[in-house]
Amino acid sequence: MSFGENLQTLRKKNQLSQEGLAEMLGVSRQAVSKWELGEGYPEVDKLLILSKKLNVSLDSLLGNETAPAASENASAPAMIRLVSPNEGVIVSASKVTRSQPFQGRKNSPKYALYALDGNDVSVWGAQNTFLAWYRDLDDVTREIDAIQNAMNAGAVSYTLQYSVKCKQDLFRTIVD
Repeated sequence: MSFGENLQTLRKKNQLSQEGLAEMLGVSRQAVSKWELGEGYPEVDKLLILSKKLNVSLDSLLGNETAPAASENASAPAMIRLVSPNEGVIVSASKVTRSQPFQGRKNSPKYALYALDGNDVSVWGAQNTFLAWYRDLDDVTREIDAIQNAMNAGAVSYTLQYSVKCKQDLFRTIVD
């Protein structure tokens, strides 16, 4: 989802009108409307206020797909062990997030998936670990949805299913 779509969804989920959100941020209703239509973005200070007031991460707000912890109201986020067979990575995570699309050649992967550990937060933010490469948006989205479903079902472990095996070819990563 784009920033505008995310903002509109979150605004409605929080039962706020465009006027109400605008008042909270000290901007006009027209500014909120433009943001939701994808015709502009708020200033950084407004993004920080939005993130805090709507109780979402900046990554999620800005359109990076994120699978949140299964229990949003718990004091500590739920954890799941993620196994990436193509990369040989095993990590405990409270969330996952995808990268923005990578530009590359025909056989280059287009997305990466990262595990985030909300319990290991430093000055620089949550610790994130590379998990896997994905051929396209559909594959990485299916993976995020499957991880979310596993977390919601209370699973303790999940093995990635939609990632692709890649290899390094001098200066680039290509699908094997």
